[in-house]
Amino acid sequence: MGYSKQCCSLFSLVLLLVACVNGEDPYRFYTWKVTYGDIFPLGVKQQGILINGQFPGPQIDSVTNDNLIINVFNNLDEPFLISWNGALQRRNSWQDGVYGTNCAIPPGKNFTYALQVKDQIGSYFYFPSLGLHKAAGGYGGFKIVSRPLIPVPFDPPAGDITILAGDWYKRSHRDLKAILDSGKDLPFPDGLIINGGNSAVFTVDQGKTYRFRISNVGISTSINFRIQNHKMKLVEVEGTHTVQNYYDSLDIHLGQTYSVLVTADQPPKDYYIVASSRFTSHVLTASSILHYSNSHQKVSGPLPAGPPPDIDWSLQQAQTFRTNLTASGPRPNPQGTYHYGQIKITRTIRLKNSAPTINGKHRYAVNSASFVPTDTPLKLADYFNIKGVFSLGSIPDKPTEAPGYLTTSVMAADFRGFVEIVFENTENHLQSWHVDGHSYFVVGMNKGQWSEASRRSYNLNDAVHRCSVQVFPNAWTAVYMPLDNVGMWNVRSQNWARQYLGQQFYLRVYSPERSTRDEYLIPSNALRCGKAVGH
Repeated sequence: MGYSKQCCSLFSLVLLLVACVNGEDPYRFYTWKVTYGDIFPLGVKQQGILINGQFPGPQIDSVTNDNLIINVFNNLDEPFLISWNGALQRRNSWQDGVYGTNCAIPPGKNFTYALQVKDQIGSYFYFPSLGLHKAAGGYGGFKIVSRPLIPVPFDPPAGDITILAGDWYKRSHRDLKAILDSGKDLPFPDGLIINGGNSAVFTVDQGKTYRFRISNVGISTSINFRIQNHKMKLVEVEGTHTVQNYYDSLDIHLGQTYSVLVTADQPPKDYYIVASSRFTSHVLTASSILHYSNSHQKVSGPLPAGPPPDIDWSLQQAQTFRTNLTASGPRPNPQGTYHYGQIKITRTIRLKNSAPTINGKHRYAVNSASFVPTDTPLKLADYFNIKGVFSLGSIPDKPTEAPGYLTTSVMAADFRGFVEIVFENTENHLQSWHVDGHSYFVVGMNKGQWSEASRRSYNLNDAVHRCSVQVFPNAWTAVYMPLDNVGMWNVRSQNWARQYLGQQFYLRVYSPERSTRDEYLIPSNALRCGKAVGH
């Protein structure tokens, strides 16, 4: 499970005893040692980022409301951070693990994350957030299961399988970063991988049903996922139990996770598990094996074909994902008791991505603002009232015709607001957007230009509730999002080159009360860097 020897220490024993006496939620302890090591994801030796010698890294298995204490030792020769894709970090952006909230862990040092998966269930992943580290590994699965007394809308599966799929480059993360720093875009990926390569075997018993949690952990490419001759019943999307439709294959865009049930109801033999790239100049493919335990027949023949290579098919599939209104979420009340369609919108934010040239170099931007980091995390600058790090209003909340400009973009937002966010994509490339610390209702998506009349097509009843959403080329996606989490939160492209070159900003969700009821105090172990040194 990844428990460290610290669990046996006197301090940890006392902490656990106090937790039991006070009825506090359980603690899980992990010690992670981050190193470089040899990996062979595409059959050739590369230097990858390992956690405890593993690629992918150790799985985090948790239960709603668990406290996770993760001590990360950075044995690389450069600074390092880990972020938690989909973990809401209630009242606690201090633990978010991105450069706007945390000082990087220096080489040879450690930092202990203390996060609680409060009021949350679902399938997620963690990843290294600095530079192009994500292109070297360092990621792993992260699941949060319901507490024992909370009903789940399907029978317990015979097994729970994590699939981490995505594109991969043979070049090192340093070489990829140098390409972006030179003002160029990344080359086409060299391949796709599933759980670190193309040789994984997943053994199942005939007649039993298994849960697959499938994440796209790549940096540039949407994928399609399928299992030869097997239907997939969708049951959960990033923490939301869904209407249980069956699919032959699923399009999974950057940063997204889907949870499906698969019944081993076919003749006993081996079957292909396939991930293939979507909307690319040529199709990349990765495969693994679904092995029936009573099989005596290896896989044979061609890989199962994917869906048509057109946007309409993918758009229509996305519009079928809906929330199961009668299922319980992390609490015993049904998901449908939150009537998001009846809440008054307090603000509309329109976000348009673009690809400007700034100072002779290729960049990406949101509403013309191309993000540049500072040497001081924004959260620390805000907390200590350090001047000259960022300014609110450095990014507008609607598109402008202004040329692209460099700035440390931070947008102000009010705690307990309820916002409509419209992601507008006038480029020919599919976008994938993520908001840290929040989930949102995907009320609409379609091709063409968004207008106020587009609201007539919104799903105000059972829209899927998630944290990463795609925006198709020359199209729009609209979400409703409650601003229910005070903090400094990263809003970013999940395409890592676009994120690195400026397609991101921070949303400062602010409460004037500065109460621990709304936000935790700065952790005692918070690292100081930049202008925060000495504070």
